[in-house]
Amino acid sequence: MPDSTRIYAVGDIHGRPDLLDSVLARIDADMEADPAPNAIRIFLGDYIDRGPDSKGVLDRLVDHGAAQPTVCLMGNHEAFLREFLENPHVLPVWRRCGGLETLLSYGLVPEIGTDPQNRRELSSEFDRMLPSSHREFLSDLKPYFICGDFFFVHAGVRPGVCLTKQSEDDLLWIREDFLLSKSDFGKVIVHGHTPVLEPDVRSNRINIDTGAYATGRLTCLVLENDKIRFI
Repeated sequence: MPDSTRIYAVGDIHGRPDLLDSVLARIDADMEADPAPNAIRIFLGDYIDRGPDSKGVLDRLVDHGAAQPTVCLMGNHEAFLREFLENPHVLPVWRRCGGLETLLSYGLVPEIGTDPQNRRELSSEFDRMLPSSHREFLSDLKPYFICGDFFFVHAGVRPGVCLTKQSEDDLLWIREDFLLSKSDFGKVIVHGHTPVLEPDVRSNRINIDTGAYATGRLTCLVLENDKIRFI
């Protein structure tokens, strides 16, 4: 990390504001115990779906971003939400990935079997109910963030492709080609997307998606100088 910079990187939240509140409290306590001149909170995407309160997670991230230096990255689940607003016919695929829980958190009650007309109506209703602050938050999500020797991204990167020329599809979705690679990517990749039981620290990447919505464990990685730790 650059001098005087500390990074707090948080893995996939998936509709668990209770776990997010706990992590934010731990970050505050860490900062109070040992202040850093330039502390940046980075969230790696997948804030919504699967868990019970996606709306609550976005509420907290919007408020947190207004109060603290914060970088929020795009996850594949946020991409589903944005696509649903433009293309209602993606609903069956999004539903299988936990989209139903997100719609319920906004007070919508989708029918079990939705025909094309119902999907369009549901998309229009969701569009009307989505707070402007959430809409702005979703439109401002970054594809990646670089700081020091680290590259922060939701899913990973394509080996052999320059980090700044990666496709959006790979940044949001890649798994095996990235996870099995022993390549030096030029930076250490900090990512989520693929759940692991414990943070997976390797020479070329660090996975901090510990399956929060199912395990109750939301991981926060702290990077400062040449040290890494978890809180």
